[in-house]
Amino acid sequence: MMYSFTEEAVITGNVAKIWAVATDVARWSEWDPHEEESRFEGEFAAGAEGWVKPKGAPAGPFTIVAVEPGQSWTSEAGIPFGKLRGHRTYEPLGDGTVRVAEWVEVHGPMGPLFKLIWEKGMRRDMPRTFAALEKEARSRD
Repeated sequence: MMYSFTEEAVITGNVAKIWAVATDVARWSEWDPHEEESRFEGEFAAGAEGWVKPKGAPAGPFTIVAVEPGQSWTSEAGIPFGKLRGHRTYEPLGDGTVRVAEWVEVHGPMGPLFKLIWEKGMRRDMPRTFAALEKEARSRD
C-alpha cells in the first residue's frame, strides 16, 4: 500500500545557491519554518544519514538514498510498519527562476493515518518552506 502527494512552486534564484541551501541539512532549522531541529554529518550523498525533528511530527533518522547533484535528491525514513520517502527536485527555468518540488510517498499501512493527521500540515508548510528556501539562498550571496 502506498499513498503520495506532491507540492511545487517557482522561486527566484540561482539553482546552485538554492541547491546548496537545500542540501545543508544541519542548517535546515535555521531557515525552514517546518523544521525544529536537524543534524547531518558527512558528504551529501547516497547512503549518508541525518536526523530531523519536524514541527508537529515525531523526530527520527533518515537516509539519503539517491542524489543527482544540482537536480534532485531522495530520502527515506522508517515509520511504523513502513517508510516515508521524499523526493525533491530543482529545475532551472532559464529566466532566473527555479521550479522546486517535493513528492512525498508513504509506504505501508500508515498511509491513511498519515493522510488524516500529517498531510494537511505538510502541504500547508511546503509553500512556506519553498519561500524560506528562496529567501535563504538570496541571503547567502
